[in-house]
Amino acid sequence: MSSDLLQGKCILVVEDNEAAREGLAFALCRSGCAVTAVAEGGQALALIRTGFLPDLVLLDMQTPGLDGWDFLVRRRGDPTLAAVPVVIHTSLGVASPQWAAGLGAAGLLRKPAEMEQLVDEVRRYLSPSPAGWATETTTRREG
Repeated sequence: MSSDLLQGKCILVVEDNEAAREGLAFALCRSGCAVTAVAEGGQALALIRTGFLPDLVLLDMQTPGLDGWDFLVRRRGDPTLAAVPVVIHTSLGVASPQWAAGLGAAGLLRKPAEMEQLVDEVRRYLSPSPAGWATETTTRREG
């Protein structure tokens, strides 16, 4: 797929680890995305309540304050936010595509993700056809 798909797309990164947050933002910006990054779900909701509406949310589940689970619960109650795809970005062992779908997420990206994997997954979830959402996961190959 063309990287043009990502040009100008706004991604909201929710990640409490500062180095990881900066790395994710760097990779996405380098691919043409506009990135806003926050440390926890409460900050993300506060931004959204001021009118900021991203094209996609990349969500870490384990953050201080309002965590990923709480963010997803509150998202369900807001029709505008519910329309924004969320990709869970986690290292939780229980995480699976079915688990992510059950929480209302479009997809799952396992930590640590290679930057190329990250960009490919974001591109996939921003594509015009959401076929395959929450049916596949990207895992890091051990080797």
